[in-house]
Amino acid sequence: MAKIAIFNQKGGVGKTTTTLNLAALLARRGADPLVIDLDPQAHLSGICGITVPRSERSLYAFYSSTQSLTGLIQESNAGWKIIPSHLDLSKVDTQYGKGPNILNRLNAGIVRENLNTDRPVLMDSCPMLGVLSLSGILAADLVLIPISTDYLAIRGALQMERTLRALEHVLKERVQRRYVMTRFDTRRKMSWDIDRQLRERFGAEVCETRIAENVSVAESPSLSKDVFSHAPESRGAQDYVSLLTELDACGCLK
Repeated sequence: MAKIAIFNQKGGVGKTTTTLNLAALLARRGADPLVIDLDPQAHLSGICGITVPRSERSLYAFYSSTQSLTGLIQESNAGWKIIPSHLDLSKVDTQYGKGPNILNRLNAGIVRENLNTDRPVLMDSCPMLGVLSLSGILAADLVLIPISTDYLAIRGALQMERTLRALEHVLKERVQRRYVMTRFDTRRKMSWDIDRQLRERFGAEVCETRIAENVSVAESPSLSKDVFSHAPESRGAQDYVSLLTELDACGCLK
């Protein structure tokens, strides 16, 4: 099944929130998702109720030792599986460089251990362009790019497009991507202006679904919950249902 990297080089756009809620919804639908926390800040791991006191129990051990990915899987507080992060992951760039072996190591591990044979894999990437985020992109069948509808949105989208195009020279193929607008406020003219500009520039690669600015979506991570556990009838929950349905309909989950 699909391997999806959720990534944007701009922070605060809803990457972790999107990963959290898509994983929760997939689990509710019986898909048994595996989430890999590629962000050394480990926000997603914390939301899932997992605190890793030693880096040997985190994704860092996959890079620093012979530990398998399977051996690092833990269960989140919502019941789905996650490979947690640790601050020591921030050392990977300086310790191992950016050669092809290290950049392809994550994908090789996922494939070798058959982790996506019958389950989707979601990767929550850090906003820095380094070994971890590049590893997620190279491992992914789809890069899902959250774009918050603020005044820096277009700049962030263009930066992402340049990054993906540069990688395509190495991969010799187009990186499949979808842009999804987050924190969308229908009352603000700027939201609609950004919507129009993104669709003019990226066409069908912009998701029809927009994730609305929503209190339930914003506050649920602070309660260590996804929006479906916190407020299943909220507009935010409905938006993530629509997003997953759209990704499924276009074949992005297969």
